[in-house]
Amino acid sequence: MTEEHDDKFPRIVPPGKIVDFIDGTLRDDSPEEYVRQEILKSLVREYKYPRKEIAVEWPLRIGSRRVRADIVIFRSGTKQGDRNQSSIEAIVECKRPGTNPAAKADGQDQLISYLAACPTSKFGMWTNGTDLSAFRLQFEGSERAVHEIPDLPHYGDEANRDRPRFADLRPAASDSLLFAFRRSHDYISGNQGMQKPEAFWELLKLIFCKIHDERHSQAPEFYTTPTERASATGVIRVTKRIGKLFNSVKAKYPQIFKANEEIELQGPILAYIVTQLQMFSLLTSDVDIKGKAYEEIVGSNLRGDRGEFFTPRNVCAMMVAITAPTENTLIVDPACGTGGFLISAMNFVLDNISHEVTNSDRPDALKNEIITDRKRAFLAKNLVGLDFNPNLVKASKMNMVMNDDGSAGLYQANSLASPSTWSDDLRERGLLGNVDVVLTNPPFGSKIPIDNPAILDQYDLGHSWSWNAESDSWVRGTATTARPPEILFIERCVSLLKEGSGIAAMVLPDGILGSPGLGFVRQWLLEQTNILASVDLHPDTFQPGTSVQTSVLVVQRKSAEQREVELAYGSQPDYDVFMAICDHIGHDKRGNAVYLRDENGFEVIAEVEEATTVSTELDETFHHLSQQRVIDDDTQAIAAAYRTWRENQ
Repeated sequence: MTEEHDDKFPRIVPPGKIVDFIDGTLRDDSPEEYVRQEILKSLVREYKYPRKEIAVEWPLRIGSRRVRADIVIFRSGTKQGDRNQSSIEAIVECKRPGTNPAAKADGQDQLISYLAACPTSKFGMWTNGTDLSAFRLQFEGSERAVHEIPDLPHYGDEANRDRPRFADLRPAASDSLLFAFRRSHDYISGNQGMQKPEAFWELLKLIFCKIHDERHSQAPEFYTTPTERASATGVIRVTKRIGKLFNSVKAKYPQIFKANEEIELQGPILAYIVTQLQMFSLLTSDVDIKGKAYEEIVGSNLRGDRGEFFTPRNVCAMMVAITAPTENTLIVDPACGTGGFLISAMNFVLDNISHEVTNSDRPDALKNEIITDRKRAFLAKNLVGLDFNPNLVKASKMNMVMNDDGSAGLYQANSLASPSTWSDDLRERGLLGNVDVVLTNPPFGSKIPIDNPAILDQYDLGHSWSWNAESDSWVRGTATTARPPEILFIERCVSLLKEGSGIAAMVLPDGILGSPGLGFVRQWLLEQTNILASVDLHPDTFQPGTSVQTSVLVVQRKSAEQREVELAYGSQPDYDVFMAICDHIGHDKRGNAVYLRDENGFEVIAEVEEATTVSTELDETFHHLSQQRVIDDDTQAIAAAYRTWRENQ
């Protein structure tokens, strides 16, 4: 089914304004408005409330005062002309980030006073983007009492069940999951007395429990009720229930969690975090929404001091689209970090499998089975990630599990060391010389040089090189010399590739492509590979983390025969190389989104159809037509241009 959209929405937006998701009004672009627009998207996309039953900035009379409620939801079936204070079913108050929920002027008491002034109101929600509380009003005798509840009910669901069903769980929309992760992480850090990285690992345990519950429980076990949160014995029940889930998680993922690990959170804090996550369906949430939420919380806690700056998701997607892997492609990232490239590659391949099978003439009864079998085979064999940082490997396993679970191919290893030092199961993969596609953004920087002779001696580029004017070329010496890691990673990536066919797409600092002193690296690359593409990335690509200027270099390993022929001739033949400049990366140096503007400087609006799974039990999709600002991002256009160029070669 498809939700229609009014034609009154503007197509351009003046600076400092945004389009209201419900009624198309131009509103001031402020932190409070951002929170409100995200909640409006959630009400429609997650909770399934029709737009026509929602109003923004609705006037209320409270005694002698007139106020405006941020969001009101009217009783189902209320006609436009019959809307009044007595037909309001729910009120949502959205405040700027940082607002204290207990503040007298604009805290939760304000919301409760609004609800009390609406005689038929049943539910309320208060949020500042970080804190979120929901309430239910019901008569107890002749008085209306207010009770805190885990969440607003879905549209049409007034059963008031405290324990959710799987059918009640909702896929996340827009930034709602990001808000929930932030709330949970900040709450643990602020109330448990933990440092932020420690708080992150506790949150990670609960996310694992949540996903395990969705995958394996007969009915939800990852939940808490308001009654349980209100009593010491209830909190104990929650703690035991989640602890049992975590024991199952440890048994299933012994490579991630030690057998003696426990959830370290105090009972009330644990119960609060469960309420923040319990109504989401993480498994059916859109991969982009999950990825954005997870990678932000990971990036703010695990970014280390070894040149680790995680690749933006749009750059990952561009590099995957350029290399275009299939389900038979062995894909490796030797510096996988939190798994961004592997997640992008996995989703690219799995989407293609689903599209191919769904659009085939196979009987419908077989399609799901075939899709499942082919996905399982791909995930088991064809995704491999290595990283030296064990915490990043752990985080990347979580990232994979939260998506479609290709975590079996992730290893903690020093990619630059001799394969003889790798674990037995990693060596058995036989990666050197057998990889179809390498996708990577290696750590780089002169502050983290590789100076171990045992490592350097393996690499041509780990030796000294000098310029020979007579031969007009660089000549390799015998002595090893310290190198920045990105130089050695270039050679490692090429050595992983199949000869004659393997392709590597690497994010590299621009100095490698242009610095006179690094000419030996470029000479080595030209001798060993065919350069397919060079994409100059925008200076803000890795902001706000670092301002280093980078490019994406795409190379294909030459065959031994080709190298021998070129060596005999003493030169390489000329060939075309795809080159592009990414002038627009979709965000500014502070990390804020940048939107496409027309010639007058107004933001451009496009109508986008989005699909959301209705529930975890129904095989039905709800389509939303929404007016959205267009991110000013060249990456996918560059990938499309490359594929067209490549097909015409």
